[in-house]
Amino acid sequence: MRTHARAVVVGGGAVGCSIAYHLAKAGWTDTVLLERDELTSGSTWHAAGLLPLFNMSFATTHIHDYSVKFYKTLEAETGLNAGFSVVGNLRMAQTQARMDEYMLYASTAETVGIPFEWLTPAQIADRWPLVRTDDLKGAIYHPTDGYINPADVTQAMAKGARQRGVEIVRKAQVDSFHREGGEWVVRGRIMGEKGGNLVPTDEPFEIRCEHVVTATGNHAQRTAAMIGCYIPAMPVEHQYIVTEPDPALVEWRKTHGEHPVLRDADAKWYVREERGGWILGPYEHGAPACFKFGVPDSFRADLFPLDLERIEAEYMSMLHRIPSSESVGLKDDFNGPICYTPDGNPLVGPAPGVDNFWFAEGFSFGITAAGGTGHYLAQLMTEGEAEIDMWALDPRRYGKWVNREYAQKKNEECYAHVFILHHPDEEREAARPLRTAPCYDRMVARNARFGQVNGWERPIYFADGPDFDDHASRSFRRGGWWKFAEAEARAVREGVGLFDATAFTKHMIRGPGATAFLDWLTCNRLPKVGRINLTYALTDAGTVRTELTIVRLAEDEYYCVTAGAAQAYDHDYLVKEAARKRGEFGWIEVQDVSTQWGVFAIAGPRAREVLRPLVVDADPATALSNKRFPWLSAKTIDLGMCPTMAIRVAYVGELGWELHHPIEMQNYLFDRLMEAGEPHGLKLCGARAMNWLRHEKSYRAFGSDLGRDATPLESGLHRFVDMDKDFRGKAAMENTGIRAACVTVLIDGPADTDPWGKEALLADGRKVGRLTSGGYSVHFGKQIGIGYVEPGFATVGQKLKVRMLNELWDAEVVEESPYDPTNATIRRDG
Repeated sequence: MRTHARAVVVGGGAVGCSIAYHLAKAGWTDTVLLERDELTSGSTWHAAGLLPLFNMSFATTHIHDYSVKFYKTLEAETGLNAGFSVVGNLRMAQTQARMDEYMLYASTAETVGIPFEWLTPAQIADRWPLVRTDDLKGAIYHPTDGYINPADVTQAMAKGARQRGVEIVRKAQVDSFHREGGEWVVRGRIMGEKGGNLVPTDEPFEIRCEHVVTATGNHAQRTAAMIGCYIPAMPVEHQYIVTEPDPALVEWRKTHGEHPVLRDADAKWYVREERGGWILGPYEHGAPACFKFGVPDSFRADLFPLDLERIEAEYMSMLHRIPSSESVGLKDDFNGPICYTPDGNPLVGPAPGVDNFWFAEGFSFGITAAGGTGHYLAQLMTEGEAEIDMWALDPRRYGKWVNREYAQKKNEECYAHVFILHHPDEEREAARPLRTAPCYDRMVARNARFGQVNGWERPIYFADGPDFDDHASRSFRRGGWWKFAEAEARAVREGVGLFDATAFTKHMIRGPGATAFLDWLTCNRLPKVGRINLTYALTDAGTVRTELTIVRLAEDEYYCVTAGAAQAYDHDYLVKEAARKRGEFGWIEVQDVSTQWGVFAIAGPRAREVLRPLVVDADPATALSNKRFPWLSAKTIDLGMCPTMAIRVAYVGELGWELHHPIEMQNYLFDRLMEAGEPHGLKLCGARAMNWLRHEKSYRAFGSDLGRDATPLESGLHRFVDMDKDFRGKAAMENTGIRAACVTVLIDGPADTDPWGKEALLADGRKVGRLTSGGYSVHFGKQIGIGYVEPGFATVGQKLKVRMLNELWDAEVVEESPYDPTNATIRRDG
C-alpha cells in the first residue's frame, strides 16, 4: 500500500470508484481508494440499478445525463461489460396534475438536451400490451434511459481507475483523519474475516495525502464525525421484490424487445423486467430510517426482514397495472439501507471547517449519480470549479443546527416523497416548525403560510383566513395561493408592505485586515462609512460564488448580508478565506451574527409615512428625507424603544428600508409597525410576492439566476464590477468572455400558468437558452422571467419563445429593470 498519495478516496461503491476513476483521468494518478470490505459491499450490491434521467434539478439532471453517457463507454475502455440495458424509461400518469409535472420536467430535459417522447394511453397499449392503460392520461418516455448491473459498472470503473494508476485496497478500514503540516494523515487497520464477521487485525496503515474524499454510503455519519462534523446522510429501508417468470411476459418476449423501466408515479413504484419476471420497487409511506447512531460493526452485505404489509398497496397496484403478474409467485425479496438526505440531493463538495476534505455522501440514487458525481467532483478538486453550479449539492447547505432527530424525520419524509407530485410551490411539513423568529406566532395569528429556508420559518404569503389549505392549493399552474401573492405585490407597488426577512445570513467582518480582505474578495468598490454596496465574491474561475450586501460601519468594520439559505455555506467560506489572508492583510475577524438580528423590510410609496411617527429624532419630519437618509445608506435610528440599523434599500424596487433590529426586540417593533401602518393600509407580505416584484427590477437571485456557472459579466452585473481594481477571479472572469447573457423577458403566456424558472427559451425553433426564475408581474399584467440566452439573442426587443405546458408562448427581451428603469420611485424624497 502506498504511504503517500495526492488523494485518498474512502469507500469502494459505485460513487467512490467513479471518483477515483475521474481523478486519475484528470491527472491525479497517485490516488488510493480504500474499501473496508469488498467493492460494492455497501448499498451498491443490492441496488436495483435504475438510471432515471427524470429530475427537476438542472445540476442533478446534468449529473445523471453524464452518467448514462459515460457508462456506455466503459466496455470499450476496460473490456468489462457494465451490464447496461438501454430499454428506456416510461413514466405513466394517472392524472392531469401528473402530466403537468412531466411537462414542467420536460422543459428541464430540453435545456440539458435529454431526448423524450410523449405517449398517449393508446400508444402505450400498442407498444406494450401487457400494461393496462384504460385509467392513464399519458406518459413521458426517455428512450436513452434504462438500467444497469450495479456490481458490473462498479467493477468496470474500478478497472478503469487501476488502468490509470489508482491503487485500490480492499479490507482497509479508516479509523481517523488528522491534519498535520498542511496534509492529511489517514490512519486505519487492515480487516480480516472471523466467524463471518469483519474484524480489525493488528496490521495498521497510514497514508499521507493532500486531499481526502469520502464516499462511505451508510457509514457517512461515522466518517463525518472523525473531522468533528455532522451531516444528515442517514439510510432509509428500501425494499423491492422479484417475481417468478410471468408466462405472458415470456411469450411476448419471443417476438419483442424488453419492456422499458415502468414507473407509475401515482402508485409510488417502479417495475422492470428480470429474467422473465418482474422487479417491483415501491416507495411507500412508513419506511423507517435506520442506523441513526451508526452502522453496527457486524453489518456487512446484509439485509433487513421484508415487511410485505407495508408495501401491500403498491404490490396490488402493480397487479392492476400489469394484470398478467397476478398469477405469478414471488421469487426473491430485498430490504436494504439506502442513504438519504433531507432534500433528496446528495452531499457533494467541501467539508466545513477543514481544507481539502470532500464529501460524496447521501446518495439515494447512487448508481444513476455515480458517474456524473465523479466527473464534476473531480473538476471541483483538480480545477477549482465544476462547469455546472454545484451549490444545490454542497454539504454546507445544512448548518450546525441539523442533528440526527431532524435527519431521521426529514429523510423518512424524503423517501416517502420520491413519487409524490413535486409541485414547485411545495413546502414539506416534517420537522416543522423548528427555527422560528420571535414574530412567528404573530404571523400565524395573521394567517401566514410559511416556507422553510435553512430551517427558518419564513412567510410565503398571507391567506384570507385560518382555514385556507396551503397543501390543497399547490399546483403546477396558478395555485389557490396566487390571489394572495398578487394582492401583496400590488399593495407594495401602490401602498406599503412589510416582509419578515429575518432568515438573511449576517456576518460582522472587522479588524486591521478587514478592508484589504473584502476589497480583494469582492468585485465592486467598497462603500464609504455609513453607505452600502451590493457586490460579489468570485470563484477562482471568475464565476459568482456569493452575493453580499456590505454595510460599512467604520473604517475596518463591516456588516455583510447574504442569502438566508447560504448561512453555513458562506460562513465556512468567509472563515477559511480570512484565515488564508491574515498573514498578508492583517488580523480579520469573521463573526456569524445571523441569529442576533431580526430583519423587517418595509417598502412602498407610503413607507416613509409608516416609519415617520416611530422615529425618535429632534426633527422626525426630515429624519428619513433624501438629504438626511439618502438611498444606499445605512444609519442607526430609534424606532420607539428599538435601536435599529436601518438600511435604505429594497429588494422589491420601491421606496423602502431594511430594519435590522435586536432579535429580542422583534415583537415590540412588529407591534409598533403594525399600529403605525394601519392608517396607511400596511399589508403583510410574503416571499412569493417579493420574488415576483424583484423580477420587475431585474434583480437576480443567488442560487437560481446567479451561481458558479456564470461570471458577473455574463450575469449582466457590469455596474457592480470595478475593473480598475484587482480582485479574486478577475483575470479568469475576463478570459472567460461572454458565453451566455442574462436577460429579463416578458411573456404572453397561458392564462393559468406562470414560469417557474425551468423552461427552455427558443428562437426560430432552436433552443437558445433557459429561464432560471420566473413569476407574474402585477405592473405589466403578464408573466415575467429571468434567464440566460446565447449572446446574439440578448438584444432588447429580441423575440423568443418559451415552452410552458408543452406549448410555445411569445416572449420578448426587455430592458434591465423594466419597472422604473431610472429608479425614480426608490429615490423618492419626502
